[in-house]
Amino acid sequence: MNFNIIGYFVYLSITIFIILKVGKICYKNGNIFVLELIPNHADLCQKINQVLLLAYYLLNIGYCAMTLISWQKIISSAQLIEILCIKTAVIIFIISILHYLNILIITKYVQKLIHKN
Repeated sequence: MNFNIIGYFVYLSITIFIILKVGKICYKNGNIFVLELIPNHADLCQKINQVLLLAYYLLNIGYCAMTLISWQKIISSAQLIEILCIKTAVIIFIISILHYLNILIITKYVQKLIHKN
């Protein structure tokens, strides 16, 4: 039995589900956050939030797919579970770091760009 193929399928299913769910939540709540930062610019806020969501999906799903080539050969079900947990934890960690970086960038730099125009 090839545990790697099973691992790839389970890993991609779990991580893509997490990425889509978190992206949807951040997008919905992000509109409110960005509107608070940039009042009277609802169209711009919507576009910023859409670009952030697209970049988030592309970066995270692309990273998940790219990590598949670095997997070692899985020889047992215990090793499969261990690798799935580690790889999924890394993705969750990356998502959390990206979330806080987006908040930091938006709060620091968007106001400066709006006041220049």
